[in-house]
This record gives sequence, C-alpha cells and structure tokens, in this order.
Amino acid sequence: MSIEVNNESGVEVADESLVRVGRHVLERLYVHPESDVSIILVDVDAMEKLHIEWMDEPGPTDVLSFPMDELRPGTAARPTASGILGDIVLCPEVARTQAANAGHGMAEELLLLTVHGMLHLLGFDHAEPEEEKEMFALQRQLLADFLGREAPRETTQ
Repeated sequence: MSIEVNNESGVEVADESLVRVGRHVLERLYVHPESDVSIILVDVDAMEKLHIEWMDEPGPTDVLSFPMDELRPGTAARPTASGILGDIVLCPEVARTQAANAGHGMAEELLLLTVHGMLHLLGFDHAEPEEEKEMFALQRQLLADFLGREAPRETTQ
C-alpha cells in the first residue's frame, strides 16, 4: 500500500501516524495492498480556495477527499482490485481549532480526519442521516481499533 504524505501547511505534523492510520483503514476494509493514496496537508488559504472551488462553500474546511478509481471496500474473500484511491487534503490549522473545541489534541483530530477522508475515498458519505450514522459509526470503530481506546468524537467547525 502506498500512502504518500505531502505537508505544504507549514505546521509540523507526525506524517508517519497518518500513514499508519491510513494503512489500518485500508487493511480493515480489504483494499488491495497495491492501492495508492495521497494525503496533502495545506494551509488555511489553500484549503479555503479548494473549498470554494470544489464545494462552492466559503471559508476553509478540515478535510476534502478527491476519489480517483471509485474503489469500494472489499471482503476477506474478495479484496478490492488495486487502484488509485485518490487524494485527501487536510488543514492542520482547522484541525487544531476543532481539537481544542472538542478537548483533544490536534494529532488525534488529524487521525480522525484521515479516517474520515479514507472512508469518503471508498464511497461513504454523510449527506443523509442514515449515511451519517453508518459512516460515523465505522469511523469511530476504525479509529478506536487503531488507538486501542475510545476514539475522539467528530467535531464541527
């Protein structure tokens, strides 16, 4: 599994922890081991531009996902085909603010956002209440399994 991290944010981040949580998600969801993902960390200005361009919403956001090959989770008997999952864009500055509001650290928030982004790349969404319930439950479970304890809760901006 190739997970590349490109930190353009100017904020020091433990890249290896993002790679490890990404691998954890992909392994648990039976994604082919030769699949590729990119994680890009950007500053507030860059995230705001992306948010406007792709979501038509003002202001920066915490995470954006850009799927490529539209892979879906596999099973133990039938993992996904290999492919390029896509890109996850994170904004550490927004993550820091959200983490402070939620009472946990920026590192935990970035792990949560990485899991969230991975799930979006694999076709999960939270536009409808039932979708949100399913996606966020899976997100919490995957992160709790990775951390070995209860996962931090989702935050809102």
